[in-house]
Amino acid sequence: MKTLYTTTATALAGRNGQVKTDDGKLDLALSYPKEMGGSGEATNPEQLFAAGYSACFSNAILHVANMAKQPLKSAPVSAKVGIGANEAGGFALTVSLHVELDMPMEAAQQLVKTAHQVCPYSNAVRGNIDVEVTVNGEPLIA
Repeated sequence: MKTLYTTTATALAGRNGQVKTDDGKLDLALSYPKEMGGSGEATNPEQLFAAGYSACFSNAILHVANMAKQPLKSAPVSAKVGIGANEAGGFALTVSLHVELDMPMEAAQQLVKTAHQVCPYSNAVRGNIDVEVTVNGEPLIA
């Protein structure tokens, strides 16, 4: 693989600390969410993952549409990320992607299906995290 871009982020004290990128463009306090016994006063890794995945998946849809010469200017994607204990005594994530496209359902489903193969986040988690995808409120047909 030819790397197109690289960035570095450093966390100082885990979930109750600070995370900052090497260029200083991201510099955030972190805290455990209230649901996990924390203050919930700052962001957390799951929120950051949801933000990154939703942005990346939206862009993958726009990229695939552009390659197919389909005029699409917006591809709203909401990513819902959950965390919980797994059977091995560790923790695991769940992800649900909700896509809304203003186009016929069959075309929307095909576009999202292709984007799910293109998106680097989808490729990174495939086989490790179950990702549920809905398009205009309907489950993505595999």
